[in-house]
Amino acid sequence: MNISDADVAFAKELFSGLGDISSRKMMGGLSIYCDGTIFSIVNSDGSIWLKGAGEFQKTLEDEGLERWSYTKDTGKTVSMPYWSLPGEALDDPQLACDWARRALAHL
Repeated sequence: MNISDADVAFAKELFSGLGDISSRKMMGGLSIYCDGTIFSIVNSDGSIWLKGAGEFQKTLEDEGLERWSYTKDTGKTVSMPYWSLPGEALDDPQLACDWARRALAHL
């Protein structure tokens, strides 16, 4: 399943307040960059995830946000350094950009 053009447009608009936003489709999803730094991904289902690094990972965990993980063919579960964007931020570009700025500050 590939990400839809509508999902691409939504994510880019959501984070447009950050400045120079670019994206690249990859593995059925989308990587989102601000000034060349990847800070978010959009999965093929349209879900938006923020990259967590350093102390920001604890913030994301303390907020109870879901960490992106998947199960390999071997049955092993692998966790990736991305957490779900808070639901209320999906309807509030200013809040989404605040979260993104916090993620970028640790990258």
